[in-house]
Amino acid sequence: MSSHQTIRDSVRPPRPIPVIIAVLILADVVSAFESSMMFNALPRIITDFRTTPVDASWVLTAFVLVAAASAAVCGRLGDIYGRRNVIIALLLISMVGSIVSVSTGTLTGVIIGRAVQGVSGGILPLCFGMARETLPEKYVPVATAMIAGAAMLAAASGNIIAGALIDNLSWHYIFVVAAVVALVSAAACCLLPRSTVLADTRRVSWLGSVLFAPAIALVLYGVNETPSWGWIDARTIGCVVGGLLLLLLWALREQRTENPMINLRLFAERKLTLTMLATAALAIGPLGATGFLLQIIMQTPEDAPVGLGLSATDAGWVSFCIAIFGFLLSPVSGRIASRAGARRSLIIGSAFGVLNAVALALLYSSLAGLIFSTVFLTVATSFILSSLPTLVIEEAPAENTSEATGLNVVVRTAFTGVGTSLTTLLLSMSLVAGTSFSTRSAYLSVFVLIGVCCLVALALAFLIRPGLRSAAVPAAMASRA
Repeated sequence: MSSHQTIRDSVRPPRPIPVIIAVLILADVVSAFESSMMFNALPRIITDFRTTPVDASWVLTAFVLVAAASAAVCGRLGDIYGRRNVIIALLLISMVGSIVSVSTGTLTGVIIGRAVQGVSGGILPLCFGMARETLPEKYVPVATAMIAGAAMLAAASGNIIAGALIDNLSWHYIFVVAAVVALVSAAACCLLPRSTVLADTRRVSWLGSVLFAPAIALVLYGVNETPSWGWIDARTIGCVVGGLLLLLLWALREQRTENPMINLRLFAERKLTLTMLATAALAIGPLGATGFLLQIIMQTPEDAPVGLGLSATDAGWVSFCIAIFGFLLSPVSGRIASRAGARRSLIIGSAFGVLNAVALALLYSSLAGLIFSTVFLTVATSFILSSLPTLVIEEAPAENTSEATGLNVVVRTAFTGVGTSLTTLLLSMSLVAGTSFSTRSAYLSVFVLIGVCCLVALALAFLIRPGLRSAAVPAAMASRA
């Protein structure tokens, strides 16, 4: 056992461990809920504002674009200025976004409010950083797993809660609930201890964030619009290529900057590089393609070659039950990561992802078969979502935790969009003549895509060297031992 771990385990947290974990989960729930809460509201928004689906979809797009940039930029700010302070600030800004959306009375106002809400995308990496900073070493993987599992559960519950509010009150009340939860979470976060593990510098290159935010937004926008534009459309190519060129310019500048906004030198480490590659593969497969595909299978009419004919509400409840199971599994995956390392959890998650792809290919024609296959998916997702940030935490210096995990979130978000778009493309390439229904062979091609992505991630996991980074203990922490 390293001296770093010995000291960390001997430190008594300034708050009870269950309180710290509960507060971090509550904070992360806000971001996860806001990410999914408006899906069911889109039809009502289209009707109320007499607009088109394309214009109304900006209610979703605006949030995603800002959230992706916030994950990396605000993670870095938390590492420098204190994670607790930044979490509270993001929650309050998110609350303001809800107020803007509910009070303006225009579609433009709702979109602006949703963009402001998007800053909550930076909360997840900050929660990971707080867990590492305030908890004894042996509890960090379990806390990380529970935070990631709670995010999955909150995202699944967003559709159900929003649907109930829409049916019984109005879509406006979704923002009221979001604002109240954000305010309560901000108040609860005052119980968190003040940050003591900070980056060495308080001077950063703000131009880095100015270049990074629009660059990642352009790439994500182009990828997210491929289902309607297509991959070879000039708009798609312009957004993706333009965004990638901006990212290249940003990366070159950050490499030459003494105090960069995001320290890309961290990712020269073998373990972090392999973790990012595994994140990309899994985001395309089980995290991106599978979740999207399951909703299509469940809600497609039974007279199609593949489809179970469930209503959107019933499909939402199935997803919610799956998410509950995944959350209950999160402490298990965290304990395995704590005892055997996050590499072991990633291997287990990737292996179950392969089993899920095989089960889907064999059992997709019945609800019972689909539910059975989702057991493999739930185990895979639970272990994957807990192992990826823990692998980053194992390697990144303590003062760069939120920055590094934030960039991991950005990679996951970007490639989840790629997975969704590839699924749409594969399903559209083989249709039953005279219908909009995809053939069985089209679905099988998606199952193959999911399986291959999981196999790639499994191979990358075996290449990751087990063990923790040797790191010095911050003086402030050592003094509390």
